[in-house]
Amino acid sequence: MINIPPELLTNARMHYTYLHEHPELSFAEEQTAAYIRRTLDCLQIQYTNAGPTGIIGFLPGRDTSRTIALRADFDALPISEKEDHPLISRNPGIMHACGHDLHTAVLLGTAEILATRSLPFNLMFIFQHGEEVLPGGARDIIGNVFFQTHLPEWIIALHAEPDLPVGQLGICPGQYMASGDEISITLHGPGGHAALPDQSADLILIASHIVVALQQITSRNASPFIPTVLTFGHFRCHSMMNIIPKEVRLEGTFRTFDETWRQEAKTRIRRITTAIAESMGARPAIEITDGYPCLYNQPEKAEQAIGILKTEFGEKQVIRLGRRMTTEDFARYSQLLPATFIRLGVSSTTHPAGKLHTPEFFPDLTALETGIRTLCSLILNND
Repeated sequence: MINIPPELLTNARMHYTYLHEHPELSFAEEQTAAYIRRTLDCLQIQYTNAGPTGIIGFLPGRDTSRTIALRADFDALPISEKEDHPLISRNPGIMHACGHDLHTAVLLGTAEILATRSLPFNLMFIFQHGEEVLPGGARDIIGNVFFQTHLPEWIIALHAEPDLPVGQLGICPGQYMASGDEISITLHGPGGHAALPDQSADLILIASHIVVALQQITSRNASPFIPTVLTFGHFRCHSMMNIIPKEVRLEGTFRTFDETWRQEAKTRIRRITTAIAESMGARPAIEITDGYPCLYNQPEKAEQAIGILKTEFGEKQVIRLGRRMTTEDFARYSQLLPATFIRLGVSSTTHPAGKLHTPEFFPDLTALETGIRTLCSLILNND
């Protein structure tokens, strides 16, 4: 079992405190990146910048032809934190509601332990910006010359999971998280008085028809063996009860696990929307932004990780997870090279963590030790 010195856990908690209290939004994480660079300087770990704020740390190994990478994200969300947390964001309206501060503190703690070790391979520490918004920061890392020169044979990441208790880890070999695309549909019409609908095109009615009709894509067009979600979460128009608006906007998300079906479904969305809108007198403008691909945990590496972690933590502390329809920028790495994405339990009976992406989220900080032991055990037990 890997023992984490008390002083190192103190340092990890210090990292977490700073990061939690100073959250920054995606692609604007200047102070966060500066803090990470200062810490790497103190550890005498070389690094290179990637994209606006991304950082790639690097420890040369005995065999410089091999590289394994550990990745943590560090951007925050535009959410106002619940005020009764033991640590509070000092940046109003911004908080770490997805655990990225925890991920980064764990990776910095792992770097501190491994910085003085002689490893049989190079070790890359990826501190990634901009995970929460498209196009995501992974593209900047992947496109970096240094990353391409030392292309990892395996990349590993942790993510906080409030539905798992502290001390427990979860892995899903194979397909794990869905692809996700953003859909924006804008309808245009002449507008008019609500009492004279025959002289206009009722965009609210037309938009409603479109929302209902598009549900046949998941219920009738998608194979029952391919998980598929199409949800419209935003229906917007600037109007009032006696006005037929000139513009209505729908915004939604499309999720699935099959790339061929993903492309076909987006074609169907365009065709159905256009046909209904034009047949009812509206002019449609359709934008579909390609999001993150499916996250794939390479099965052999996933099983290797499960075996190592069961030895480290015990048989019952590592569970197999099912697929989920959420998305994650780490998927870009998984489409390029063998990848393992691990869920880190952050809740306890005395400290319920709350849900991700909510003001209530705050992890049990004993998860810092579990996270550091997880990453260290995977590196130190890999020849």
